[in-house]
Amino acid sequence: MQKPLTELLKEHDLPIGIFPRDATNYELDEEIGKLVVYIPEVCEVGYKDSSVLRFFTTVTCYLEKGRISEIEGMKIKVLVWVKVTTISCEGSKLHFIVGMRRTKNREPFEVSRDGVPIEKF
Repeated sequence: MQKPLTELLKEHDLPIGIFPRDATNYELDEEIGKLVVYIPEVCEVGYKDSSVLRFFTTVTCYLEKGRISEIEGMKIKVLVWVKVTTISCEGSKLHFIVGMRRTKNREPFEVSRDGVPIEKF
């Protein structure tokens, strides 16, 4: 029996809201830490700090304590949409690596939110 994705994220010291609420199915290769998260449809999630993340139907990454890296299938709005390659946690801060480092407060990402369907990634 697989534990819920939110529990897996908590165990790795990651905020539960970094994926949309309906992203409940996932596969984890524990040997290498490869995580594949399945999302029912391409969507965007808005956060109370005005951040917006965009998700493809599958997001692949490598899961470590306090960090997901080599992310495929996730973008963040920074004037334009840019690919997120790594998210790491440091205390109350979340660092989004998008070719440069974007630091945000962790607190808005602690709440699981619904994704809003969009036409294309």
